[in-house]
Amino acid sequence: MKAKKGFNLRTVCGEHIIVAEGVENIDFSRIISLNDSAAFLWEKAKGREFTADDLTDWLLQEYEVSEDEARRDVATLMVQWQEAGIAE
Repeated sequence: MKAKKGFNLRTVCGEHIIVAEGVENIDFSRIISLNDSAAFLWEKAKGREFTADDLTDWLLQEYEVSEDEARRDVATLMVQWQEAGIAE
């Protein structure tokens, strides 16, 4: 999987928001908001191919969470990123 080009993470009023850059990506009907751990993973994954195992490993290195919980959260997150059209 890879984050699509043209989508960047910004912090607006303390909220992590994915912002579409470029006319072809602009869709003001949706705002993509990320919590702290999802924003951390987005920054780690930006500009490279990544797998569920990569995301899980990064979560385990950064947060005190069980491997099972990290894997469940990563699986959910990857589906959400694909459905939002920000990763492929």
